[in-house]
Amino acid sequence: MAYVDPNFPTKKALKEAVAAGDTVYVFSPGPFGAKENGDETVEGPHYPKPHSWYARVRIEDGKVVKVLS
Repeated sequence: MAYVDPNFPTKKALKEAVAAGDTVYVFSPGPFGAKENGDETVEGPHYPKPHSWYARVRIEDGKVVKVLS
């Protein structure tokens, strides 16, 4: 699973940041990493808080350019 940086508390906050043109990075802890380009599922918020949202995003050059769902 992949995550976004900054650590948004809600999916709505993620959508608003992307719509405003803020830079949102995608990362995945562990040995495989996240996609640099394409569509990916992300979740949040990060540990230690429990995950409460999931989103499908489009990534270009490691940055979220659109929230698909």
